[in-house]
Amino acid sequence: MANDTARSVFQRDGDYFVATDLARGPWDARALHGGAPAALLAHVAEQNAGHEFVLARLTFELSRPVPLAALQVHAEASRGRSARRITLELEHDGAVVGRAIALMLREQQVVVPDTRSDPLTPAPEQCSAPFETPGMPTGAFFHDQAMEIRVATGSTREAGPAAAWFRPRVALVEGVETSAAMRAAAAADFGNGLSWVLPFDDYLFTNTDLTVYLHRAPVGEWIGVDAQTVAQPNGVGLSSSTLYDTSGRIGMAHQNLLIRKR
Repeated sequence: MANDTARSVFQRDGDYFVATDLARGPWDARALHGGAPAALLAHVAEQNAGHEFVLARLTFELSRPVPLAALQVHAEASRGRSARRITLELEHDGAVVGRAIALMLREQQVVVPDTRSDPLTPAPEQCSAPFETPGMPTGAFFHDQAMEIRVATGSTREAGPAAAWFRPRVALVEGVETSAAMRAAAAADFGNGLSWVLPFDDYLFTNTDLTVYLHRAPVGEWIGVDAQTVAQPNGVGLSSSTLYDTSGRIGMAHQNLLIRKR
């Protein structure tokens, strides 16, 4: 069901969201990059919460690789006045391939101390270094053609912490305006590929989950991700990322990693 000429990451077909080639991840040509279904789940959560609620947390558990295929999302929303939890199940061919909980909070104006933070620098218009992790494939992949990526600090060619700016090149869902929460969810899953500690050619370091916290909605097209990854000899790792827009910090993201020698 993939589409080599797609201009969106997912296309609608009735109740189905059909993943295009631009949703593909680097680990398996038949499976999605985690940022693609994360953005889709953020969209469905927003549709089920009500316009006065904003995404404060999205926890997405990838119980198995999400296939490059037609997917359905089933959502069940609580009806709290200030906080609503949206339970989401991502299915393919009747089987659950991912589960998520989105915490949606009603915004309310309050007086607080100055919450401004230093922005991630350099700004995206001042960055030109590409996202080039050694051994990572290029072409019709989410990380290569669906997202524009500009490295801000560090280098994706070498191990260690790194930061980059991300923005979608195409619609994440066909016919849907990409929201701030969708952009944040799509970018947040890049932490472990941005800040790697083991070579891609020799190791798999796939994330088994993704949790995104947003204390405010990002403004503008760009999402900054400042990531650091740790790996342990027991085959478990963790990527932690601070998230930004061009004005300052907007939240955090964390990914548990399953590390295996190829």
